[in-house]
Amino acid sequence: MRLVDPHPRFHRSFLAAADEFVAADEAMYANLLSWSADAGFAGVEFTRQGLEDPEEFAALCRFLVRQRDEDAPRPRQFVPFTELWMAEDDEYVGRISLRHELNELLYTWGGHIGYAVRPTARSRGLAGSALLQMLEVCDELDIDPVLITCDVDNEASRRTIESAGGVYEDTREGKLRYWIDLS
Repeated sequence: MRLVDPHPRFHRSFLAAADEFVAADEAMYANLLSWSADAGFAGVEFTRQGLEDPEEFAALCRFLVRQRDEDAPRPRQFVPFTELWMAEDDEYVGRISLRHELNELLYTWGGHIGYAVRPTARSRGLAGSALLQMLEVCDELDIDPVLITCDVDNEASRRTIESAGGVYEDTREGKLRYWIDLS
């Protein structure tokens, strides 16, 4: 498994993964975007139906890649982030996102890194591999230490974070909070 930039070649497998997340009652991980308009931001929406169109899917890929830029359009409460997709050959198997900075919400609830592996690709160590690769990106961007959170009942994610060197700090609002020191 390797991490790659979002790309149109993953169109069909991305949509299949989105359907898997919805079927597993995990629609929040389907990676469909609906960001409301905000001061200086027109809003954006990428729906499952709209992404059937290859041009719309390519626009989503461009939008996600652009989000790593400081001046990319986004709502005020959002921070720049790098989203990479987990790929096996030309098959989308998940995603991992690195938020370049922490605001108050991310410090309490979201952390620097979030990831999701499609249901049919779980229990194969993909999240752990993706996390280790993304920690290299953190190092390149001088993000250290790195905060990662997971739901208190997400045993698999807890183990993934701990195996990557995560040191438990505390639990807030139903989230276990871990720090990884890269120095």
